[in-house]
Amino acid sequence: MKIKLEQLSLKAGEKHAENKRFFAKLRKRPPKDLDYTMQELHNDEFERTDCLTCANCCKTTGPLFTNADIERISKHLRMKSSQFIKTYLRLDEDNDHVLQSVPCTFLGDDNYCSIYEVRPKACREYPHTDRKKFQQISNLTLKNVAICPAAFNIVEQMKRRIKI
Repeated sequence: MKIKLEQLSLKAGEKHAENKRFFAKLRKRPPKDLDYTMQELHNDEFERTDCLTCANCCKTTGPLFTNADIERISKHLRMKSSQFIKTYLRLDEDNDHVLQSVPCTFLGDDNYCSIYEVRPKACREYPHTDRKKFQQISNLTLKNVAICPAAFNIVEQMKRRIKI
């Protein structure tokens, strides 16, 4: 099912209860080949998906910045870490460094990231659909299907392919 960005939030909402039940079962009895299956579904989807046509993740959410991310990005920008934090980040309710605002400061009008080669780990791994022990991040995935059309499509394929 290919989904348009304008319809994503509505469709994800319609599928939320179904997805929640599926993930609850998946956590209890994950198939032995789940990691392999998820890697395959992820790779197949991203052969068809061009993130530059969407960038909804960068427009609507912000990543967590680890200390390593902060060091790497500030070095790339030729800034002191403290200045990078002061200029771009804030502490959230969990005491994590996050962007001061969205859309992401580093996102261009053309959907290109100006710090792509040194982007945060959370951005590199998004939408996390190829993670090992995928069943452990079901709450994150439930959120991501409402943000990322690729994640939505992967979960829909996953429900068809994995019978639990």
